[in-house]
Amino acid sequence: MKPSACLLLGLLACTAHAAEPETLFGPADLARLAELSEPGFAPDGKHLVYTVTRANLTEDRSQSDLWRVGYDGSDRRRLTETPDSSEWRPQWSADGKSLAFLSDRRQAGEDEDDATTQVWTLPAAGGKARRLTDFADGVEDFVWSPDGRRIAVIALDPEFPAGTPKPKNPPPIVSDRYQFKEDGSGYLGSRRKHLYLFDLASGKVEQLTSGAHDEQLPAWSPDGKQIAYVTKRGADPDRHLNFDLYVIEARAGAKERQLTTFPGSDLDPYWETRPAWSPDSTRIAYLQSGEDRWIYYAPWQLAVIDVASGQATIPAPIDRCFSKPRWSADGNSIYALVEQSRVTHLSRIDLADGKVTDLTRGKRFDYDLDVSADGRIVVLGGDDHHPYEISAVEADGLRALGRHNEWLARKRLAEVEPIRFRNTEGLELEGLLVKPVGYQPGKRYPTLLRLHGGPVYQFSHEFMPDWQAYAARGYAVVAVNPRGSSGRGFDFARQIYADWGNKDVDDVLAGVDHVVAMGIADPARLGIGGWSYGAILTNAVIARDTRFKAAISGAGASNMYAMYGHDQYIREYELELGTPWRDREQYDRASAPFLHADRIRTPTMFQCGEKDLNVPCLGAEQMYQALRSLGVPSQLVVYPGEGHGLTVPSYLRDRLERNLAWYDQYLKP
Repeated sequence: MKPSACLLLGLLACTAHAAEPETLFGPADLARLAELSEPGFAPDGKHLVYTVTRANLTEDRSQSDLWRVGYDGSDRRRLTETPDSSEWRPQWSADGKSLAFLSDRRQAGEDEDDATTQVWTLPAAGGKARRLTDFADGVEDFVWSPDGRRIAVIALDPEFPAGTPKPKNPPPIVSDRYQFKEDGSGYLGSRRKHLYLFDLASGKVEQLTSGAHDEQLPAWSPDGKQIAYVTKRGADPDRHLNFDLYVIEARAGAKERQLTTFPGSDLDPYWETRPAWSPDSTRIAYLQSGEDRWIYYAPWQLAVIDVASGQATIPAPIDRCFSKPRWSADGNSIYALVEQSRVTHLSRIDLADGKVTDLTRGKRFDYDLDVSADGRIVVLGGDDHHPYEISAVEADGLRALGRHNEWLARKRLAEVEPIRFRNTEGLELEGLLVKPVGYQPGKRYPTLLRLHGGPVYQFSHEFMPDWQAYAARGYAVVAVNPRGSSGRGFDFARQIYADWGNKDVDDVLAGVDHVVAMGIADPARLGIGGWSYGAILTNAVIARDTRFKAAISGAGASNMYAMYGHDQYIREYELELGTPWRDREQYDRASAPFLHADRIRTPTMFQCGEKDLNVPCLGAEQMYQALRSLGVPSQLVVYPGEGHGLTVPSYLRDRLERNLAWYDQYLKP
């Protein structure tokens, strides 16, 4: 709009518009958000340590630091501040005087290219850090022994023998593995992740496990005698999802022992949950899924196994996903996060009768927790207007232990409302509706249908920065949890098993119809978009329905013939779809948006991360090429060096700004 045209609207209107960005949430605010994770109690329960990740705009990277706070909310302080590196996975020493953590910081005189992730330590009150380990290719994970003398480490087999100089150019990549690539790791060869013991006093390293398999998620028993971990075994561990719990004595030469025998996933590392030992070291709480064929469709159940006998039980079989179990001090109950429709709450599970009691309530999403030796509880969670923060769980509710995103209170945020409606089959569905900031009843607004990833995931009452930016720009946002979503049990999730882009398309379109019938959505100004499976579903919707005037498909794919062997999901393809040469009907159905791209009329922006091996750029490139061939307005955006989830602050802002501009172009002509 030219300045002269703006004057025609009146001085007051222009002044109000100019002031709007100061109070509304926008793309520039992404870099101000603090992301909290990994809360952990000190041995005496009086303090907590946790990780805070922020955008370092000078370096254009995400950066993590360690913080601590008193359980009473006092003495909140930052413990590390390294502009060129990060610190995470903090753990207290047995006496509470020190902290160990992972860091990718450099030693003095070390080149940036030579820096690796190692275990470091520093005084619990803050101070100078020193490096403990020196594994050739870094440390992936670790856990401190209860007596503070040793560390159990997960590390990758070294690429080159000790003392061997690195070649000028990397050697050829050679693999004979069934799964030969993984997002974040790249190509997979013969090197594996194994369990080691590191002695703090002597610096001696002893390898506990070996073989053509990986060990992950170590957990030391409270009595210090055994280490539990997760691994997949068999003739070819790449070909199945049958993770199992193993234990081994904490000494060189000890023989490992398999604990779980369920023919399916016992604590898949994807679930971000560790084995949890009971206080008396006799039992382990963990998660159990369904048999392999159901992949991620079956809810993760809380399980408890007796270490001596190997007898496992499911104390509360409620057909919902559990995560992050922690034992009560007396060993009679377990605290865990339990997912329900559109919420996840911290709950207590009584082992005697399986009763599940919510300890947090309302429209919120809890993500992590910790329990002290004397029974204090903290939860990391948030809601529609608050990113994750740490709160003490007390009899009369939650008590915040300091806020890291206080500035959001000065932003005018949009309200998020739960909605219920029925699809054409009469099935009741649920979702969330965000009305634009300044919403006026009776007025219709341009509306965006946002689709979640997974596919077995759900939209919940958690802070969604992009939704707030869309609402601030005058859009309504409708987010539907169609069949295939989590939060409503196994039968609801498996409705789309080997049938993507069919029933879930019906359901999300019914959500749009509902918001149109409410008088909020303008049927002539509808947009759609999502990331990962949200993009796969976006492609399916626009190939079937031409009502959408703009679409954004991020990290998606539609030609599943081409994805077979190109992304990381070879097991999942064969378990769910079969093989392209044998199950052509399945692959044709899953590839329908690409095979019928000539039905698409919606201008679409395709986005991807250059190094994404989860859903590689090939998926976006093929759909982009198809629409360009057909003359449909389209654009391809590739983010250099990024994997499946963008992390570079400037790219995160760029993506949101591009999304807004694309929707504006076609929905606000």
